[in-house]
Amino acid sequence: MRGTFRSLPLLVLLAFALPASPAAAAEGGSAACLVPYEIGHTQPLGELRLEKGPYKITVLNTSDDLTCADAHDEFRRILREPGADLPDGWELDAASRTIQRENGRDQFRVEADDTEAVAASEDGGSFWGSLEGFALTWLPIIFMGLIAVAVVWMVQYMPRTKPQEIAPDSSSSVRWEDVAGCEEAKEELREVVEFMRDPKRFKKLGAKVPKGILLHGPPGTGKTLLAKAVANESNAKFFAQSASSFVEMFAGLGAARIRRLFRHARKEAPAIVFIDELDAVGATRGNDVSGEKDQTLNQLLVELDGFGGADNVVVIAASNLLEKLDPALLRPGRFDRQILVTPPDLKGRRSILTVHTRGKPLAADVDMEAVARQTSGMTGADLANICNEAAIFAGRDHREQVMTKDFQAALERVVAGMQSRRMITDHEKRVVAYHEAGHALCSEMLESVEKVHRISIIPRGKALGYTLNLPEEDRYLKTKEELLDYMVVLLGGRVTEHIIFGEITTGASDDLRKVHEISRSMVTEYGMGTELMSKQLPTDDYSMSDYTRRQVDEEQQYLTDLAHRRALKMVNENRPLLDTLAHTLLENEVLERDDIERIVGDYLGGGGDGSNGKPASPVVPVAEPGAPRVAASERLEGQAGGDSPS
Repeated sequence: MRGTFRSLPLLVLLAFALPASPAAAAEGGSAACLVPYEIGHTQPLGELRLEKGPYKITVLNTSDDLTCADAHDEFRRILREPGADLPDGWELDAASRTIQRENGRDQFRVEADDTEAVAASEDGGSFWGSLEGFALTWLPIIFMGLIAVAVVWMVQYMPRTKPQEIAPDSSSSVRWEDVAGCEEAKEELREVVEFMRDPKRFKKLGAKVPKGILLHGPPGTGKTLLAKAVANESNAKFFAQSASSFVEMFAGLGAARIRRLFRHARKEAPAIVFIDELDAVGATRGNDVSGEKDQTLNQLLVELDGFGGADNVVVIAASNLLEKLDPALLRPGRFDRQILVTPPDLKGRRSILTVHTRGKPLAADVDMEAVARQTSGMTGADLANICNEAAIFAGRDHREQVMTKDFQAALERVVAGMQSRRMITDHEKRVVAYHEAGHALCSEMLESVEKVHRISIIPRGKALGYTLNLPEEDRYLKTKEELLDYMVVLLGGRVTEHIIFGEITTGASDDLRKVHEISRSMVTEYGMGTELMSKQLPTDDYSMSDYTRRQVDEEQQYLTDLAHRRALKMVNENRPLLDTLAHTLLENEVLERDDIERIVGDYLGGGGDGSNGKPASPVVPVAEPGAPRVAASERLEGQAGGDSPS
């Protein structure tokens, strides 16, 4: 079979060559060419008028070595001459329709042929001319047909997102007792649940269910979890869909999906529609280049304000960026209630830890109250991650219970990152130890700053070491003196490097960034400068004069210099405590809160000069000129309370 396909081109060539062979081989007489010649249009030739159609060519004198192919070529050249005249050297006998040269050679006769033409073309009747005509006629039609088929295929196989329906008995269902740390939001949503369960009780009083409820707040605070709890407790149909699924590259597709979602919800009323990450489609209009997002948002606005209370359809949306949402989306009648979901307080964190440790075997020494105090400022997602990491640490050690050290390791993993295996030189290790000891010294000497719970010079993540400050209680306001003290703590590491080693490294880059942010906010946002105290000065206010900008810079420089001087004085006055902290840290690599309290207590109990019965730690000399100068750690501050001004 394969050999047959390979021989097809040869057979085709032989088929074209065979008609000419008899005429070429004939000797004397005449030979009729088997392949006719077709004229594409009426054409005069001398006294003859050749009509359109096929013509048979007969070679009359084969002794002149004139073949059929030669006769075809000569006849083609004669027809291409302009007008009815023959080319020079040729003559026509109209009566016999014979064409020959003037010397009588190369005679052939042209007669009309009634048989069907095999190969025809306007330029001479060849096979390739016929193929060209077919291509010019049909190829554009075939091409347009292929495009139509491709478009239909693309529309059929285009991703179609359907709203996810969550049933009360599904694996995605959540109960009220599974949600903790956001009691205020739960109380607001319980009213919606009661309305969906017993609407007649509220309608008798003329009350209407809120059309829309917007949950907003930082990421990880439990907004989606609250929506799932509402779905389970209300016994209503619940449809969840992400706002990003409404946005497509095809114009009008997002609006069509919103119409389909709400049409489906109305059919299943009473129903709840949950739209997650609303800011993906609800951002302020006018900033979209293509206009697709604006069209999708317009359709959402119409659907929110287009159905009445009788439909029993409630829309719940979640967003982390309330300030970017379109004002028309936030007005009453669309989203009647806006519920802020904040990070939990101490009681809320304890409840969240209880929920996420449910089903985990805990050792008797695990104190959830202590863990809750150490995780101030963390969200529910962070706490769930800590509980899961603690269980992983216990499983890694092949233990059957989760212990306190597992929670400590998990907290360190979440806050500071994964432990690194990077090897640092002795000089780098000494720089990092003194850097972190400087932070710890300033924290212990200042009453308004959160106390140090752990110091480590073990590399974790991008940092070569870190100092973890954790508050004893939840606080939401800070005074000017507290912010200044916090800047003193941040600059304590850099000041210590300069005092001990005579040089500074790049290890304080993160501390300097925080000092800049705090001092700038004190002047421009909080009015805590010495002269600029009665107004805010936004950094993006281009109407601010150059003089005011210079005042802002001078006020900021004054605050940072004041903090630097205080840190320098504090480290110099407590040099023995600094050396003790640094040497103990070099020996143990990690200092816990109990170790820090013992060292500070011994120092203060002995009068602050090392006269408590123990010799003062030796002072490390300034590094010699040939010693390596490598960056110390970029310090990682703890999450809780003291990382940024509130």
